[in-house]
Amino acid sequence: MALYELVLMVPEAVVETVGEALDALDALSVSVEDADAMTDAETALFGEPGMPAPKEGWCRSRIVGLFTTELAAREASDLLGAQDFFVGCEVLGVKNVPEQDWVRLTQSQFEPVAITDDFWIVPSWHEPPAGAQHVIRLDPGLAFGTGTHPTTRMCLRWIAARKLSDQRVLDYGCGSGILAIGAARMGATDVTAVDIDPAAVTATDLNAHANHVSLHTGLPDLACGTYDVVLANILATPLKVLAPLLCAHVAAGGHLVLAGILSRQATELQEAYAPYLLLSVADEQEGWVLMSAQRI
Repeated sequence: MALYELVLMVPEAVVETVGEALDALDALSVSVEDADAMTDAETALFGEPGMPAPKEGWCRSRIVGLFTTELAAREASDLLGAQDFFVGCEVLGVKNVPEQDWVRLTQSQFEPVAITDDFWIVPSWHEPPAGAQHVIRLDPGLAFGTGTHPTTRMCLRWIAARKLSDQRVLDYGCGSGILAIGAARMGATDVTAVDIDPAAVTATDLNAHANHVSLHTGLPDLACGTYDVVLANILATPLKVLAPLLCAHVAAGGHLVLAGILSRQATELQEAYAPYLLLSVADEQEGWVLMSAQRI
């Protein structure tokens, strides 16, 4: 099916308004990017991952609305041009998007991911690499956690470096279930994976079945008692709020492993957990840190 892009140049003040108008005009998708990207005028615009950006757009934003027909794209252009808020905006054109095999294109972006030399995350359409003794089969889907993000890789490296045989493990905020599955792959025999999002619980169930591992899955109230290992790969703000709850689940001699933390947030986390456990940085990659503690 052919698709058509309506490309606009929009000043920062009306980025949100124009985006909402494109949504109302039945655009399949709306994207915003820095019109000065890859030039000396490029401006960084980002917030904490998973949180809203500090601004809606750049001084000069390029907005692209995707439509099913050329007629729909041109009608949207005409309707936008007649609005008062469109003053200062510019229509750069309507162009055809070449037909592609979108499934194949998406799959090509997800290659096997090495956690260690013998521990790999492998999409279903790839064969495991030679020498892969431990393999998690995982495709991109409903929830966070495909093994490509540094926080996930650091957690899995931590898991791979330990012997979890016969240990009880809790994955709090499980997303795709990748950490829980990794723990089961590394010998843990009693693994609980919980999340506040029912879609994440569903994704974890499906991924556990695909990997032939048994997990206890559900909403957070499923977690009970203490565990030898408590894993939580979320974000810094909820991790601070959850400090007393997560620490209460760590058994004597057990480990707490936290991720989703930017390097600059490490001290904040140490202060939040100080009344319960002594956190330290166990790993660091691409501006993210993995923090851990052991209950003595």
